[in-house]
Amino acid sequence: MKRRNFLLGGGLTLSALALGRFTSFASNLDFAAAFNIKMLTDKVGIFTEQGGTIMFMLSKSGIVVVDSQFPDPAKHLIDELKKANEMPFDLLINTHHHGDHSGGNIAFKGLVNHVVAHQNSALNQKRVIEEAIKAGRKVNEQYYPDQVFNKKWKYKIDGEHIKAHYFGAGHTNGDAMIHFEDQNVVHMGDLVFNRRYPFIDRAGGANISSWIKVLDKGMDTFGTKTQYVFGHAFDSEKIVGTRDDVRAFQDYLEKLLAHVSSEIKAGKSKEDIMKTTSIPGVTEWKGDGIGRGIDAAYQELTSK
Repeated sequence: MKRRNFLLGGGLTLSALALGRFTSFASNLDFAAAFNIKMLTDKVGIFTEQGGTIMFMLSKSGIVVVDSQFPDPAKHLIDELKKANEMPFDLLINTHHHGDHSGGNIAFKGLVNHVVAHQNSALNQKRVIEEAIKAGRKVNEQYYPDQVFNKKWKYKIDGEHIKAHYFGAGHTNGDAMIHFEDQNVVHMGDLVFNRRYPFIDRAGGANISSWIKVLDKGMDTFGTKTQYVFGHAFDSEKIVGTRDDVRAFQDYLEKLLAHVSSEIKAGKSKEDIMKTTSIPGVTEWKGDGIGRGIDAAYQELTSK
């Protein structure tokens, strides 16, 4: 198996009071695994393996985790953090309901005090599972949010302030941005696919026009000095970026809508529009799935 390192970025000297034995663990560990852990600040790190990016914050009173990927990756993160220190887990927050962000919630059952999500995210998670059961598909055991919010949620732990913001429908109708204010790091969830064609979940309430406005509100709220963590990126090394990356993705959404709208006005059929292989004016977005965005834009523009 390919060997990976536990990566430290932006802070080799971590607070012993808050982090227990984490410093020596992070400095010396070299293990065979398909996952990576990278510290963005003394207290905030990210975990990548399979699914959407996980973010976590360490404090002497407990660990706060944002998103959970799937059960096995979630367990890998839990095991590594337990090896590193003796701090308990405190909270799990979901940016939205998709299985690659909430499917691993079950691994935190009995560890965290609460699971937090936007109210629409919680409803969507239950809806998707109920639909799967009705269709006769096998589903994994779920651990649903027990605390939900509407527009804003806030929490304080050991002097660290955490806020969750909901600015409207985007990738789904329940996407939240999770901001660790004192660390100045925000998890954007799947509200940003960095240079990768996005999944736009119309069944989950996605709305591209609203999404564009949501990103404006996020950029206005967090500013230029914030580290932005993205749910997905074409280059796995670029799941952390700046406001410029958020603006670039917003530009992709704007050009996607404009292109499909112009094609519709030109009288082209959906079948012809779906043959599009690139969005005019967009050069950086890559990967599979350009058709998903075109289809979602077509549905949005023709359903009004």
